[in-house]
Amino acid sequence: MTDKPRRPIKAYTNRFFLKSKDARALRILAEYLEPLSRFEHHRVDDTIVFMGSARIKPREQAEAALRQAQLGEGDPERARADLEMSQYYEAARELAFRLTEWSKALDSRERRFVVCTGGGPGIMEAANRGAAEARGMNVGLTISIPVEEFDNPYVTRELAFHFHYFFMRKFWFAYLAKAVIVFPGGFGTLDELFELLTLVQTKKMTKPMPIVLFGTKFWRQVIDFDALVRNGTISAPDVDLVYRTDSVDEAFAWITGRLGEYAVDRPGAML
Repeated sequence: MTDKPRRPIKAYTNRFFLKSKDARALRILAEYLEPLSRFEHHRVDDTIVFMGSARIKPREQAEAALRQAQLGEGDPERARADLEMSQYYEAARELAFRLTEWSKALDSRERRFVVCTGGGPGIMEAANRGAAEARGMNVGLTISIPVEEFDNPYVTRELAFHFHYFFMRKFWFAYLAKAVIVFPGGFGTLDELFELLTLVQTKKMTKPMPIVLFGTKFWRQVIDFDALVRNGTISAPDVDLVYRTDSVDEAFAWITGRLGEYAVDRPGAML
């Protein structure tokens, strides 16, 4: 008996090729086309993006950790700091809840101003959680990085994405966004914030982009915008590209006011 001849492999089923450097352009294109297909299928017109640290804990969890630390099981100083920072988790959760309720009342057919996060824990979980508690669909744009596994059960399953390329993930943050709320965060949050500010400053992003910095004490310590002006590295009007607040009420009123003025009657992605 002779062996049955092997059939040639179609290019689009050749996993060795698809994972090779020669197919990188296809992988990049896939991270554009596959999310686009899902957003269109679920009629997601545009988003409100929440950014912030993956390390910020819910208040209940932070309180429990402090009690344990005071009993000798942990670092009390770190636990007290975590409890202080937990205010931002609760603020993100409440703000996402209120914005989702507001957006759902705008259009019964299309999904406008859908809460979108990086899909991780911390501030991202808080915003997805608030949106889910308001019974709204919400988006999670996760990224493959070598960190321990996490569980964010609040992202809408149909709108949970997983990216390989940071720049494609950041494209989807910017492309659909009609407003951005930035809570305290680390390197990743700062990277995303400054890329957005650069796009707005250089007018590569031409759509109005309300950007909120939530947590005035934190942002005053971390970024000295006035020093940038004094040293001539940015112009004085550039400082006004962001709105600073510590209040959920203020953030909600300012964002919905700006969106009502510039974006409610202009659905869809735009740069």
